[in-house]
Amino acid sequence: MSLDEFSRYWREVHAPIGRRIPGLRRLVQSHPVPLPPEMAPADFDGMAELWFDDMAALQAARRSPEWRASSLDEANFIDHTRTALFLTEEREIPS
Repeated sequence: MSLDEFSRYWREVHAPIGRRIPGLRRLVQSHPVPLPPEMAPADFDGMAELWFDDMAALQAARRSPEWRASSLDEANFIDHTRTALFLTEEREIPS
């Protein structure tokens, strides 16, 4: 699928499915933007951030039917052989 088709599906079809995951505080999709000519294109088509209060909330969400529905829908637009997943803890650096 083209990048435009991917972005549309991810935004208009998949996002509402994912947004129903219990305990999900924030869902952010980062879509690519046109780059200046001197910059190389990214090696990815987008990045998603799923925000939970803590690991317990994430673990509970992963056991939910809504998480399963979101995961099943990924087969419609994601190549899992080319994805990365990582868990992080945000640490803001004060000025």
